[in-house]
Amino acid sequence: MGSMSNLAVTLCGIELDNPVIPASGTFGFGYEFAELWDINQLGTFSFKGTTAEPRFGNPTPRIAETPSGMLNAVGLQNPGVDRVISEELPKLAAVYTKPVMANVSGFSYEEFAHVCAALDPIEQIGWFEVNVSCPNVHAGGENFASHPHTAAAVVEAARAATSKPLIIKLSPNVTNVVEIAHACEQAGADAFSLINTLVGMRIDPRTRRPIIANTTGGLSGSAVFPVALRMVYQLYQATALPIIGIGGVASARDVLEMMMAGATAVQVGTANLIDPWACPKIIDALAPTVREYGFERISDAIGAAHAPAH
Repeated sequence: MGSMSNLAVTLCGIELDNPVIPASGTFGFGYEFAELWDINQLGTFSFKGTTAEPRFGNPTPRIAETPSGMLNAVGLQNPGVDRVISEELPKLAAVYTKPVMANVSGFSYEEFAHVCAALDPIEQIGWFEVNVSCPNVHAGGENFASHPHTAAAVVEAARAATSKPLIIKLSPNVTNVVEIAHACEQAGADAFSLINTLVGMRIDPRTRRPIIANTTGGLSGSAVFPVALRMVYQLYQATALPIIGIGGVASARDVLEMMMAGATAVQVGTANLIDPWACPKIIDALAPTVREYGFERISDAIGAAHAPAH
């Protein structure tokens, strides 16, 4: 266990054995992966985006391949918060002993508050990851992440419903992510996770129509890594709150780059869909990678790119 301790990081007062966290929507509620490997190896994971009512998601096709990435417009398909509490979380508890991250989505301020309040008493839940950006879901208008005041109002609604740490998941599809983050911070955010997917599309030349039924989808995968890294770096300079870096993380080196840019932990998304063993492979490679780049412990890498050059 000694070699593991140099991989530990602290996220909003809760210690993680390592900074690797499967991203919401790429890991279900954990137990499908638990049949393949021991998911207790993970730092934690963010479970499927949960709404008040069950959602069937968007019409198909809702996935399109693209070089170095993928587009998805799944549309927050989930069983609804009541069934998450009665069915999914008890099943998870049988295979996972650590605190889990609850990803919360909503189409009104009241819905965010309702879902947080319902999940708040559950001991398993260590953090709330509040998804202020649902770019693939038609919610009768712009998404909450587009404006500082609407993003802040979501944070306020969630803050009133729980005292657990609130991690606000920010959208990259904005002009100034720092401005949105500052508004969220003032409204009671404890941390940020970024980035969510970039809006993209593909067209089938044979049908002359968009491949995805919804027209556009969220671009994720290696293609977005440099954009995500830049936004994490930018936000680290503008806030003292912890940051979770998300976007195309697929290797131990990617983890270290994200942390050097300012991330305390990272989320791995699309890589899980390509290879269900992606996370344990990354975790296995972390200790040697930390040594290779001259860090005593991985937490020393956080923000290292902002320090004066050696």
